[in-house]
Amino acid sequence: MLRVIDTETCGLQGGIVEVASVDVINGQIVNPMSDLICPDRPISREAIAIHRITEAMVADKPPIEKVISRYHGSPYYVAHNASFDRRVLPEMPGEWICTLSLAKSLWPGRKYGNQALRESLQLEVNPPAGLHAHRALYDCYVTASLLLRIMNFSGWDAAEMVRRMQVRGSSATFPFGKYRGQKIDEVAKHDPGYLKWMLKNILDLKPNLRSAMERALSTD
Repeated sequence: MLRVIDTETCGLQGGIVEVASVDVINGQIVNPMSDLICPDRPISREAIAIHRITEAMVADKPPIEKVISRYHGSPYYVAHNASFDRRVLPEMPGEWICTLSLAKSLWPGRKYGNQALRESLQLEVNPPAGLHAHRALYDCYVTASLLLRIMNFSGWDAAEMVRRMQVRGSSATFPFGKYRGQKIDEVAKHDPGYLKWMLKNILDLKPNLRSAMERALSTD
């Protein structure tokens, strides 16, 4: 199972006003979920113009911390520009896959917004009635359709898509230790024993750091 997730926010700095997901199981898009969220900051006028979610719509809704557990339970989370959704959401236990990054590697030279890829790849999308682009659940259906096209076109399964992801942020380099600041992939080539020692002995490694080290060792 892969869980496609999307957020709408108060602006580029975060503040979630809506979260939604759909699951991709055996080539089918199933189990839609969505929640309006009371954000931790005002909603910018620019954001309202895009997603049309107003302060009044979310004033009596719960904060993201109260509902996020509904979205747990998948070994893989998929988002279009996953680094953004991953940054604004509370930590999610699972691997992340970015359809934006994968689409760039498969179809160079295009426009890579969700709607642009929907048109250029002629994706078949059937979101629930009454929604529009830039509502979280609507965008989940577009991303899920893009994910299915990526998988069918490339033949990649979830594990292979994770392997091909470019690791960013704290996972790309060691944040501590004798190789602090050095790329994990490079250390795996000349000192794989150090990575193996860390994986065995440091039990509280962040999940994204642990998975990056495991992937580096698997491709060594």
